[in-house]
Amino acid sequence: MVEESPPPRIAFDQRIAKFVVKGLARTPVSPNAVTAFSIVVGLCAAWLFSQGGVWAYYGAGVFVIAVWMDHVDGELARTIGKTSEFGHYFDHAAAMTNYVAMFLGAGIGLQGGDLGEWPIYLGIAAGVGVASIMTLRMYAETKVGRASMKQTVRAGFEIEDTLYVIAPLTWVGVLEEFILMAGIGAPVFLMFVIWDFVRKSKSAGMGDQ
Repeated sequence: MVEESPPPRIAFDQRIAKFVVKGLARTPVSPNAVTAFSIVVGLCAAWLFSQGGVWAYYGAGVFVIAVWMDHVDGELARTIGKTSEFGHYFDHAAAMTNYVAMFLGAGIGLQGGDLGEWPIYLGIAAGVGVASIMTLRMYAETKVGRASMKQTVRAGFEIEDTLYVIAPLTWVGVLEEFILMAGIGAPVFLMFVIWDFVRKSKSAGMGDQ
């Protein structure tokens, strides 16, 4: 008797996206239109962050919506049968744009605080780190396959879902500390992603021999 493989784990935010898409699929809205709108939402969040003060609180809320929308376009494409290579990479590019813009906006808005002018440099470091990580992951998909680079869901969350914590951290007044950790942590995590890519590339090469 062959045992059936367990169903894939689905993150909490993806489950919410699936529910919303049930209604959205009945409209003429295309997945790429959702992706494009998510960029608008993400840039609005970044602008609000860049204003500093109470505006950052609103920016945090808007950014949560932008992060969540990263799941909506993909779910919509799968539901209505309009998945495409362009849509897949457009989705990655949109998420990367939103994440980088958020770090830059937050860095600008936090200047003049306890860290002086450092937040802008930390925001740039975090943004460059995140952009490099996502670019490498997109490149890795073409070399070792999407399945190998797919993020593992644990307890209903993926690694990228950690970005949701930006909202509560902003609302309790520790955004500055988060930017400090992100400015240091993103480049460090990039080193891990590079190591992981090299490891998987070697494994894939050995498997082809």
